[in-house]
Amino acid sequence: MAQKSTMERSGRKNNAESPSGQSGAAPLMHQRGRATQKYGTVVKMAIGLELSVCKEICGRLNQLLADTMTIRDLYKKCHWQVAGHTFYQLHLLFDKHYEEQSELVDTIAERIQLLGGVSIAMAADVAELTSIERPPKDREEVPVQISRLLEAHELILKLAREIAEKADDLGDVGTNDTLASEVVRKNEFQAWFVSEHVVEAPLVQAE
Repeated sequence: MAQKSTMERSGRKNNAESPSGQSGAAPLMHQRGRATQKYGTVVKMAIGLELSVCKEICGRLNQLLADTMTIRDLYKKCHWQVAGHTFYQLHLLFDKHYEEQSELVDTIAERIQLLGGVSIAMAADVAELTSIERPPKDREEVPVQISRLLEAHELILKLAREIAEKADDLGDVGTNDTLASEVVRKNEFQAWFVSEHVVEAPLVQAE
C-alpha cells in the first residue's frame, strides 16, 4: 500500500477525537495553569531602565491605575443617575469624561506592561487598591456627584504629579512625559469643566 501523504496523515490526526471524546476542532474549556508572571514582579525589558526603577514605578502606577479606573466608573454612575435642570449637559459631559478616562486607563496599564510589570485589571482588585471613597448605590444630588468627582480628580492629580516627579528623578522620562502630558493635563481640564457647574452665579440678572 502506498504511503499516505503528510497532508492526509495530518488531516486524520486533526479530525481524531481527543481523550475527552470531543473532536479536535472543539475548544478546550475550563483550563487553569500556573501564572506566567506574578503580580508585583517585573521582568527585564529592553528599555534601558534598571529593574529596581521599573518595579518602583510600576507599583506607583498600579495605584494610579486603580484610582483612574474608579473615577472612570464614577463618571458612568453619574452619567446614568444625574437628574434635574442640568440633566442634558451633565449627562453628555459625564459620558465624555468617562470615555476620556477609559483612554487614560489604557495608557497607564500599557505603561505598566511596557515597564515589565503586571497591571491590575479586575473590579475586585481595583476596589481593594483604590484610595477614592466608595459612593453608595443610591442616586445622589448633582452637587454631591460633582463633589465626589472633584475630590477624586484632586487625589489623582496629586498622585500623578508625585509619580511624575519620582520617575524624572529615576531617569524614567517616558513615564514622566506620559503622566504630565496625558494624565495630569486631562484630569485638570475635566476638573475645570466639572467645577464650573457648582459655581454660585446668577442666571438672568447680574447682582
